[in-house]
Amino acid sequence: MREAPITAVLCMAYGSPEGEDGIEPYFTHIRGGRPPSPEALDELRGRYRASGGSPLTEVTRAQARALAERLGIPVFAGMKHAPPFIAEAAAEARAAGIERLVGLPLAPHFAEMSLGGYHAALRAAWDGELVFVRGFHDHVAFTAAVRILLADALQDFQPEKIFFTAHSLPARIEAAGDRYRDRLLESCRLVTAGMRIRIPDWEFAFQSASQTGEPWLGPDLLEALARTKVRRALVCPIGFVADHLEVLYDIDIEAMAAATERGIELRRTRSFNVRPEFIDALAAVVNDVLKAASPAHGARIMGA
Repeated sequence: MREAPITAVLCMAYGSPEGEDGIEPYFTHIRGGRPPSPEALDELRGRYRASGGSPLTEVTRAQARALAERLGIPVFAGMKHAPPFIAEAAAEARAAGIERLVGLPLAPHFAEMSLGGYHAALRAAWDGELVFVRGFHDHVAFTAAVRILLADALQDFQPEKIFFTAHSLPARIEAAGDRYRDRLLESCRLVTAGMRIRIPDWEFAFQSASQTGEPWLGPDLLEALARTKVRRALVCPIGFVADHLEVLYDIDIEAMAAATERGIELRRTRSFNVRPEFIDALAAVVNDVLKAASPAHGARIMGA
């Protein structure tokens, strides 16, 4: 039997600008090298100022450190659109003597348009053994962790409705057969079915659609708030695992303002960030994919 490969995890996320000066290069990278218009750039800067910036890159690094401590193997962090890029993190892993990488996008719900890009970037940068996590929306540890967020929020708030949300994507993905929406709804059903306390009715809505001139998946959270008859509602952004602009601005500022205009008291579940139940869930996901990929030998730690 061959010796187990030296294994590490590469946590991947979208990334965030390094301060206000980093906003233009960040969005230029997202747009494939096309800079945003001056008007769009001004709007983006305004959103970042209003929300205090996006801590996503730093939160992802902190999640990687916590996961390394939990697993006992190296964990690297690479971003899709900001330093440290996925290719840089893969090079760091190679220099450290890593032979097998677990590619772990920190997004629970697989869609080829979004998570597929992480796989392509990592595959282009890594020529060693690769185990790629294609989402974890239905993993028992993830859904259990979401229940903890909900239970915490419901301790001192009695909403009439819960809105689960996730990032919208262009509607054409469904015509191509992508099951992104189905995975999101499955997560919501699994979470709510396992709650040990009574919860109100829930519905799912997308959020943060870009203005690209083509239809995006709906219904949108702002539309859902405009038509609801309830006066107390809770948003649970089940598609996000960390604080970033889509949470800190799109929900905490934009959606909250829309709710207030309609006389709705709107609150949000806290983000996972480095909460231990989420780090435990990530560890369970990694352990499960490693067992499935190579049941005979698992992982070997540097120097072991």
